[in-house]
Amino acid sequence: MDARAGLDDRLKLSFCGLPFASPLVLLSGCVGFGEEYTRVRGFSNADVGAICLKGTTLAPRLGNPPHRVYETSSGMLNAIGLQNPGVRAVVDDILPMLDFTETRFIANVSGSTVEEYEEVTRIFDDSPIDAIEINISCPNVKEGGVAFGNSPDMSARVVEACRRATQKPLITKLSPNQTDIAENARRCLEAGSDAFAVINTLMGMAIDAERRRTVIGNNQGGLSGPAIKPIALLKTWQVYQVCRVHGVPIIGQGGVANATDAIEFMLAGASAVGVGTALFYEPLICRDINAGIVDYLERHGFAHVGELVGALQLNGMPVAPARMGV
Repeated sequence: MDARAGLDDRLKLSFCGLPFASPLVLLSGCVGFGEEYTRVRGFSNADVGAICLKGTTLAPRLGNPPHRVYETSSGMLNAIGLQNPGVRAVVDDILPMLDFTETRFIANVSGSTVEEYEEVTRIFDDSPIDAIEINISCPNVKEGGVAFGNSPDMSARVVEACRRATQKPLITKLSPNQTDIAENARRCLEAGSDAFAVINTLMGMAIDAERRRTVIGNNQGGLSGPAIKPIALLKTWQVYQVCRVHGVPIIGQGGVANATDAIEFMLAGASAVGVGTALFYEPLICRDINAGIVDYLERHGFAHVGELVGALQLNGMPVAPARMGV
């Protein structure tokens, strides 16, 4: 029996041809390799549409020195440094332990060269993983450490290489730390991306004034949580302007902590919504978000969650007719 059958049918959707039982996606780095929260009483992978596994590289990585995580005002800084056992260990030892009847599992591919991205993708292609997310925010060691995702040219090269290596759905995770995210999305679409995750973390810093030192061992880290939600909403809407004419789906993410947050991302153009930082203080939050989305659909007369996608009305635009039940 499929464990996903218990959720309200109005939440179900197809994302790149994959059946999602809910629009919620657990974000890479927040739930380990899909098993981390299963030890929490009451938690179930079946409550979400998909789970993005921890960032994976070709060779094992130990990650950055501590401190790696630091709580900030309305958010969290992290600089884990892609600690992982390497793609072979993930495919051979971890994937066989996952229950693919519960939800969809998405690999997260990272690398320091285009060739590494391509090889990690090729190895995941020969595995039961459902889709592949490309983390293009990694530094390119051949270009002086510039992040792939901050250059449309380099982003497109990575996507093109990964496209050659797999027929599985490719989801490009876009960085907000760039000049024109919509142009980057357009170039990645041309290179073969099937979908986007918008956005990755913003770069930030925390300082201990008494010690006059940075708090994070890596000096800087990625900022996530409610503090970045307004930026993430805008970036999602900007990427949606590129994607909507092609029917390309988006996972909107950045500061989602309740059903209203999730609905806002869908109105801005996201077909699915990522949940990450909120899991650290409320592991069971997805059940509440699912229930809140269903309540919203009922109150506003929507028959299905897909009707919310891109339904945002900008100021200055004609007001759409009221829906039944409003």
